[in-house]
Amino acid sequence: MRASRLLSLLLLLQTRGRMTAPELAAELEVSVRTVYRDVEALSSAGVPVYADRGPLGGYQLLDGYRTRLNGLTADEASALFLAGLPGPAAELGRADVAAAAELKLLAALPPEPRSHAARMRERFHLDVPGWYRGSDDVPFLMDVAEAVWEDRVVRLRYRRWGPAEVERVVHPYGLILKGGSWYLAASCDGTVRTYRVSRIITADVLDETFTRAQNFDLADFWREFAAEFAARMYTAKAVIRLAPGMQDLLRYTMGADVSDKALADGVTGADGWIRIILPIESVNHAAWQLLRLGSSVEVLEPAEVRDRIARTVAELSVMYGDAADEE
Repeated sequence: MRASRLLSLLLLLQTRGRMTAPELAAELEVSVRTVYRDVEALSSAGVPVYADRGPLGGYQLLDGYRTRLNGLTADEASALFLAGLPGPAAELGRADVAAAAELKLLAALPPEPRSHAARMRERFHLDVPGWYRGSDDVPFLMDVAEAVWEDRVVRLRYRRWGPAEVERVVHPYGLILKGGSWYLAASCDGTVRTYRVSRIITADVLDETFTRAQNFDLADFWREFAAEFAARMYTAKAVIRLAPGMQDLLRYTMGADVSDKALADGVTGADGWIRIILPIESVNHAAWQLLRLGSSVEVLEPAEVRDRIARTVAELSVMYGDAADEE
């Protein structure tokens, strides 16, 4: 365990440069005192790690030092090949490069890790988009990716929700692939926002470069954005009764992230129907979604959703009743 942690500490310093003891402790999930002991152990083993004092100080390796401890375990090699996404690599124009890198990695691995990696590739395949929908059409993805990589300013013409179009000059920080859709995280007027790449109408990559905010972390930004987005999305609640055996249909219709918690907190009556409190986006959206469950669901609250569903059912009855009379 400690040997693995020492190697992780060494690789952190090698890849990131100077790091403070609290930063290392946070990455390794240990105490600062443990970091002190581990650094002392590395120094005793002949690793040229030294400390700079002061507010801007920290631990770092002697310039030019590179560890040769680059062997991968069988599980680590398998995980690397499981992480390979040929679809996104192709969308970014890197399919050939990704394939070549995978081949070189396979060739460089010792027999046991190579065998594990090959079995992983043969037995697991990742298909990112959900059923009944394809990936977005993203004609400007490679342009945006180039700007992200080279820290170049981009002038976008962007289609917002509805017919509105806006023009923005942005500093692109990173790209995120979520459920088959690409999103750009970019700073505009000092605030980092997200832009769905499929809604970019034009993308003019300028010669001008920008300096990235040093404290920006793409993964942290996306986690916070996703949490805030969910909080903004679900602004109300509906109380429903769900027929027995319809849990999977509810998950498919409303989404597992919403339905699973609601079902876990639901109360099953003597007749087998489950009383559930569901987060909803709006009256219109909830009525449209719950209508898809037909007679397998009864909306108890709010009255606005009940009324909207009742009106829709009445309109359908008139429409299909007239059609039946004509026949």
